[in-house]
Amino acid sequence: MNDTRSTERAVPTLSVVICAYTLDRWEDLRAAIRSVQSQDPPAHEVVLVVDHNQALLQRAEQELSGVLVVSNQRRRGLSGGRNTGVAVSHGDVVAFLDDDATAESGWTGRLLAPYGDPRVVGVGGLVRPWWAAGRPEWFPPEFDWVVGCSYRGQPQRAAPVRNFIGANMSFRRRELLAVGGFLDELGRVGTRPMASCDETDLCLRIAARNPEAVLLYEPAAEVRHRVPKSRASWAYFQNRCYVEGLSKALVARRCGSGPALANERTYVRSTISRALARNLTRIRRPGALRTIGALSAGTCATATGYLVGWFRPLYSQGFSWRPRTSAQPRETVRS
Repeated sequence: MNDTRSTERAVPTLSVVICAYTLDRWEDLRAAIRSVQSQDPPAHEVVLVVDHNQALLQRAEQELSGVLVVSNQRRRGLSGGRNTGVAVSHGDVVAFLDDDATAESGWTGRLLAPYGDPRVVGVGGLVRPWWAAGRPEWFPPEFDWVVGCSYRGQPQRAAPVRNFIGANMSFRRRELLAVGGFLDELGRVGTRPMASCDETDLCLRIAARNPEAVLLYEPAAEVRHRVPKSRASWAYFQNRCYVEGLSKALVARRCGSGPALANERTYVRSTISRALARNLTRIRRPGALRTIGALSAGTCATATGYLVGWFRPLYSQGFSWRPRTSAQPRETVRS
């Protein structure tokens, strides 16, 4: 009898935090919440954080049931919303799901299972793109991170990684509190990326605090992320790559260029090089030449953003930074 009770106590409780900022995604938001509420095992609680939008807050309070609805009490933006969600939640593990993503069946169980290992402090899952207007012929899967999704080059099986994709990730609550949560200056503000890589920054700080900690990527814990037509454009692609480079410069200043860029160097040398070679062998196939152009342009835009961010630091534009930590976190997968 005592063994059974001990086992039950060992299963962590789960809080799911969803951040929202606009009524334009109302149906997406409702779908995201339903996907969590239908999970088995069920989440301990679902927290919806509304980012400085009174109309959305009122509608959510009136129409959503079984959800704790709160307003963002921190700086406007995704990171502030996530930190608010952590502050009001009570689960042993806090998972984050985007307001335009839906969790597949078994998501909660597959996120929670690895926490049976005390070394595991975070678990992230697969983010599969759902292209609302169809995937552009030229859009390389190696760059699906541009639309907040998993990309070609990530592990195909469960493996330790450097950082997660923000649409589908979870952490032990105590670890989030121990490192001070997400950096409010990073992350989206509405539709404007501003500076991203808030997940990378957080994961680097967690690993620096405890180099033995494991951040586990579990692709079986899957969500589907809606990609609107506006994010399938060439202009969005280039801008998002550029902002990624800017953000990486900020993270490099905070955490050191070694841990901040090790995955990116491998990504360019291996993933992008293979993609270019593969498309060159298929040069006569429809879209191959445009895909090669996207691979090249995306890489150049990201590198340009990094150089601009390095020589014109983001903190001069209102962002703060701290010098690198002495501990060196593990290196596996980029954001």
